[in-house]
Amino acid sequence: MAAKKDLTRPPIPGASPASMIDSFLTQAKRLGPPTGNAPRARLVFALDATMSRQPTWDLACRVQGEMFATTSEAGGLSVQLVYFRGFGECRASRWVADPRTLTGLMTKISCRGGQTQIGRVLRHVRAEASQTPVKVLVYVGDAMEEPIDDLCAVAGELGLLGVKAFMFHEGHDPDAARAFREIARLSGGAYARFDAGAPQALSELLRAAAAFATGGIAGLARLTAGSAQARGLLTAITERKP
Repeated sequence: MAAKKDLTRPPIPGASPASMIDSFLTQAKRLGPPTGNAPRARLVFALDATMSRQPTWDLACRVQGEMFATTSEAGGLSVQLVYFRGFGECRASRWVADPRTLTGLMTKISCRGGQTQIGRVLRHVRAEASQTPVKVLVYVGDAMEEPIDDLCAVAGELGLLGVKAFMFHEGHDPDAARAFREIARLSGGAYARFDAGAPQALSELLRAAAAFATGGIAGLARLTAGSAQARGLLTAITERKP
C-alpha cells in the first residue's frame, strides 16, 4: 500500500498551501502498518474539515483516542484518517494502530472553506473494502451539499461489502440529517446527532463504533450499561425497520 493516498482532483494552484500538504505527507509516510500477528479490525475515521468544522476537529483530536482504548482487549484497532477541505482537497492517511500517531497527524491539519465531498469519502472506503475488509466507517460532519441519490448508491454498495457507516451529525441541518440517516440505513450502520459543546457525547460515540468494529453486536452491547450513546447505536442497528 502506498505511503499516502491523495483523493483530490488534479492539483489546482492556490487550493492549499504547499507547506501544509508537505507536512501531511511527511507525517503520513511515517505511519507504519500495525504490528503483531493478529489481524486488527479496520475502521475509517472520516471528517469534514471545511471551515465551519474547526471547533469539532479540535474536539475530535482530543477524544479520538477513545476508539483505541476501548478495543485494546479485543485485538486492537487499525484506523485510517480521511478528510476533505478547501477546493476539492481530499486525503487519506495510512492505517495506524496508535492514538498518539493519529493525534499528531490531526494536529497538523487546519480546516479550510469548501463544499462537502462525502461521495469521495464513500468511494474511497468502497475501494479500500474491496481489497481488505473494513468493518466500520465513522463519519463526522455537519452538512451535506451533494446529490443524495449518488451518496445512497455508494452507501448501498458499502453495505454489500460489509462496511457499516456510523454517521455522527453535529447540529440540526435537515439535509444533512436526511442524507446521513439514509447512508447509515443503507449500509446497515447507525446515525447519531451530537452537540460539539458536549464532548462526552462524541467520545462515547467513537468508543461505541470501535467496540462494534472489533466485537460486533456483543462488543457494542457491553458498553450499553454505562453509555446512552452506545444504547442508541445498538438500538439503531438491531431494531432498524425494513
